[in-house]
Amino acid sequence: MMTIQTAFVISKFLPITHDHSRCIEAALDRATAVCDLQGLRLTPIRRRVLELIWRSHAPIGAYSILEQLAQNGRKTMPPTVYRAIAFLCSASLVHRLDSLNAYIGCGDPGEAHSGQFFICHKCDSVAEIYDTATAGLLAGQAATLGFHVEKPCIEVSGLCNRCKKKQSISR
Repeated sequence: MMTIQTAFVISKFLPITHDHSRCIEAALDRATAVCDLQGLRLTPIRRRVLELIWRSHAPIGAYSILEQLAQNGRKTMPPTVYRAIAFLCSASLVHRLDSLNAYIGCGDPGEAHSGQFFICHKCDSVAEIYDTATAGLLAGQAATLGFHVEKPCIEVSGLCNRCKKKQSISR
């Protein structure tokens, strides 16, 4: 019997040895390429907001982004940051995590998809997958109920392996 892969890992929980600066640089390069391909403008403020989102590698809220911009001497008003975030979301460069009212960089930029997110409530790290079978199941159940899904995002809260191990050791 042949098995068809339906789940695709977009981003994993980061190892301790993760090269953060290279990761940010790669994300910004991919964002530039996506915007060029789609005929979109990655303005300096949009690029800077994206960089701050990727720098955190954890969900980050709009007001935290504002604070970081202010620390760097850039006086920015909330609507400017929210417009930049809205652009980044619509270009599929970042995702909004509704349960946290925060944003995270997309590991598969430019590809419109509704991810499934695993959020560690201890260290705030996030892993993203896209499972077509799960998406199809939700769409089918929604249709059965006469419901139109507008944002089929799934956010699962729990513990990543690293935090689970730390918890087991401390007991």
